[in-house]
Amino acid sequence: MAAVGRERGAPGSCVGRPDTHDRIRLGRVDKTGSVTLRHAGRLHHIGLGRTHTGTHDILLVQDLRIRVVNATTGELLRDLILDSNRAYQPTGAPKGPTGK
Repeated sequence: MAAVGRERGAPGSCVGRPDTHDRIRLGRVDKTGSVTLRHAGRLHHIGLGRTHTGTHDILLVQDLRIRVVNATTGELLRDLILDSNRAYQPTGAPKGPTGK
């Protein structure tokens, strides 16, 4: 039996303010612990941490505000304002192993 497809919405077709760009994207956290998002023709990598590798996620995008939600649990993994001048959006966590 063939799967029945449905038409995808155009970018910005979500209900919201008419002067914003709203979209939803489903994906999975890659092996480096980040998700990718294309904005204004540039690919941006959003760091979440390697503990989330393989997690199915939902990206809720409203202009430059991005929320990354665990698709299984509904847990908010990250809420950020995209810095369009940076290709990688770091997690903000300190680098290196944690203290003893």
